[in-house]
Parts: sequence; structure tokens; C-alpha cells
Amino acid sequence: MYQELFKTFANVKNLGGKAWEHAVALDLLNNTAIQDCSIHCFHYQQMLECLFKHLLETKSQFGAYSKSPQLNKLLEEVIGSTAFRTDKSKYRGDLIAITVCAEEYRYNFDIDCQTYLESVVVCDELLKELVVFVSV
Repeated sequence: MYQELFKTFANVKNLGGKAWEHAVALDLLNNTAIQDCSIHCFHYQQMLECLFKHLLETKSQFGAYSKSPQLNKLLEEVIGSTAFRTDKSKYRGDLIAITVCAEEYRYNFDIDCQTYLESVVVCDELLKELVVFVSV
């Protein structure tokens, strides 16, 4: 699913290409019997972070982005610096949850998979909105 969404970035040598690489990893993980979702969370967070930063680099006036890995802050930057519009309050809590899960992955590999997967369902909607925006 993710690889298909990011097909326009296949093997591109920029942040969009990095987002595609994480999408490929996610599809691979989705087709395995791995029960620990922490590695999935890491790649999902990285995929979104690369996509947000790609949008800020290519669709904003100054072509710049912050160094923040916090997805909710990056979404606010995208909304504030590009023509992309969405109800950020709909995604805020789930983006924070994914950011926290990815931070937990870096330190102790023990995350609440059910909560994480519920956040992914919500953020997949945002992801689809962003992919449509990229193609405009």
C-alpha cells in the first residue's frame, strides 16, 4: 500500500526518495510475521517526516524546514508554509503518538502496539491527502 502511494518518488535522490524507501520497508514489514510493531513505527515516523520535509523543501517559499522530528510540528509547518490545507486538530494527537512511539523505539523497543496501530489508521488518511497535494 505505502509503496504504491509513494511510487512517484521511487529511487529519487531527495527526501521524497527516502520517504519511498521507508514505504517499501513498511510494505515488507506488513507482509511478515513480526509481532513487534516498534520497527514498523520507526519506518512510519521516518516516512512521514521525510514527506513533510520534502514538501517544505519543494512547495514552500523558502525551501527550508526545521530539524524537528515531531510530526505534529512538521504538519503545522507544512500548513503554514505551503498551500496544503487540512484540519490539523484531527491528526494532532495521532501524530504525537507516532512521534512518541518512534522515540520509544530508539530507547527501549517497548511500545503500545494497539494504540500505535490506531494512530496509523488515522494518519493514513492524512498521508493520502498529502500524496494528492504532492501531485498538484
